Amino acid sequence: MSHNDRLLVLFLLVALLGACLWVLLPFASALFWAAVLAFASWPLMRLLTGWLNGRESVAAGLLTAGWVVLVAVPLLMFGFNLVDYIRELTGLINTLRLEGLPPPPEWLAGLPMIGDELVELWRAVDQQGLALFATLKPYLGQVGNWLLARSAKLAGGMLELVLSLVLVFFFYRDGPRLERFVQSLLERLIGERAEHYLELVAATVQRVVNGVIGTAAAQGLLALIGFWIAGVPGAMLLGLLTFALSLIPMGPPLAWMPATAWLAWQGDYGYAIFLGIWGMFVISGVDNVLKPYLISRGGNLPLVVVLLGVFGGIYAFGFMGLFLGPTLLAVAYSLLCDWVSEPGPQGEVPANHVQQEQGREVRAAKLTERTDQSGR
Repeated sequence: MSHNDRLLVLFLLVALLGACLWVLLPFASALFWAAVLAFASWPLMRLLTGWLNGRESVAAGLLTAGWVVLVAVPLLMFGFNLVDYIRELTGLINTLRLEGLPPPPEWLAGLPMIGDELVELWRAVDQQGLALFATLKPYLGQVGNWLLARSAKLAGGMLELVLSLVLVFFFYRDGPRLERFVQSLLERLIGERAEHYLELVAATVQRVVNGVIGTAAAQGLLALIGFWIAGVPGAMLLGLLTFALSLIPMGPPLAWMPATAWLAWQGDYGYAIFLGIWGMFVISGVDNVLKPYLISRGGNLPLVVVLLGVFGGIYAFGFMGLFLGPTLLAVAYSLLCDWVSEPGPQGEVPANHVQQEQGREVRAAKLTERTDQSGR
């Protein structure tokens, strides 16, 4: 084959690959989430396949059905509760517009130093309620359009989630073959280090999944405690709803903010203030601390790299960036470390590599000494 023929074949292959990516582009998000879900739950798939004597299709079908039930039920409960919350919020706004604010609570006047000023402010807002609603009326349409756009985006996300639950069946069933294909492709591209980087990506994705699920569990538990202290009915259901909403950006406020508004509507202003503060600084605040810690825990990736990967990935790729950001930075960080650790041009080993080897020898000697002492 001549040089021109090879260039033509290469061009046709690149064009074919580009056309395939173009066809799969509308399903990129669903394919990504299906792959992440299948990878994160692969130990369950392996265990279930062993129980079913190696019948991979049956195990994939059962596990996919389980995910459908676990995901569909919280989404349905969220939809029903959201409709109720919106109905109550609309009734609250109409009542305030027609009847004004209720009398100020007694405890408000008892606050030291600022109690009287807050009572006067409460009465001033009550007297000027109609003027306030007239001032806010031009902005209510913009808020409604914003909520409509967010609702449409949320509906599109739910459709992608349903498609992901369908595609995850094929990842379960054909997972081993896909793994062998990816490993063979990487070996052709980067040689003997393919297995190392494949394990690096797998470990990073696993830590991210553990961080996301662990943070969601913590937020659900903290939300349950807050709802229980404030006396919100259905605290257990709202805690489970918070766990499900924690898997999406800015999801937990969709659970605790309507509950706070309901408490205020019932006249429990003290518990409403408590739940608002608890939700803002505890439920939603733990996401910024716990998630990066869990993602960086157990790996050799510095915490600052994880933070940049999480927040920068979300900014660049949306919610998918929560997985893509740390993974890309982890691979790049490992590549740079391997490159720095390689021998110099004249066979000289870098100083940091020598220090690492000396540190390993010292630790091994100390471990041997402790073992000898314990044996005596």
